[in-house]
Amino acid sequence: MRRQFGETRSVIERRHALISPDSHEVTPMPGWPGARIVVVISPQMGAQFSQFFAGMPEGAIARAPAQGVERFVFVLEGAVSLQTDGRTERLEAEAYALVPAGMAHEIKAETAARLVVLEKRFVPLAGAAHPELVVGQVNAQPKRAMSEDGLLGVRKLIPVDERFDCEVNVMEFQPGGSLPYVETHFVEHGLLMLGGGGVYRLDDAWYPVAEGDVIWMGPYCPQWFGALGATPSRYLIYKNWNRDPLPG
Repeated sequence: MRRQFGETRSVIERRHALISPDSHEVTPMPGWPGARIVVVISPQMGAQFSQFFAGMPEGAIARAPAQGVERFVFVLEGAVSLQTDGRTERLEAEAYALVPAGMAHEIKAETAARLVVLEKRFVPLAGAAHPELVVGQVNAQPKRAMSEDGLLGVRKLIPVDERFDCEVNVMEFQPGGSLPYVETHFVEHGLLMLGGGGVYRLDDAWYPVAEGDVIWMGPYCPQWFGALGATPSRYLIYKNWNRDPLPG
């Protein structure tokens, strides 16, 4: 629908941003020929990672990112194959992969597909082995309770291991569920609402959020979410993790 008077729910602030689908802008991107790319989080807004949607027509092929960059891919619609040296994995809706920095790979759209992709420069840890390829499916991961009332659970998509410098989870809220407290910390987040809706507190602002909304939360941005409505709410959330905040 055309917005007659410049309305949008998107908001960009110093330490947070809400990007709603009504303000998406399609752009080409090297390494993704033929794909419809919508960049929603990037260093230009203050983030230390990028997050984008990739709409791939059937047969399209995406190439690996720059040297030193790790990539997390989550399939929203359709099916793709992830091809690495001697290994091919088929990824359908709600399947994902973390491809370590330096691993040559291709992503081929087996059908028309829509992905959300996160990329960041990998931070190695002295004495730790380099991460391996991680491939999985959301519902195959155990759901762990995160609140005493049983209304909030988390599925961890990446192994909890010192080799990995980030964490990606799916948070699942039953109606009326919420984060147990307002979080304030040095890590940053990239979030995509997968379903349902509610209200998100970012700094001193409160935003209604729904499926398809993207949120960037910078370091030390106070943050809290409460689910509203009659159906569960779910979101995919990234954070840099497992590293000393003081650069080496």
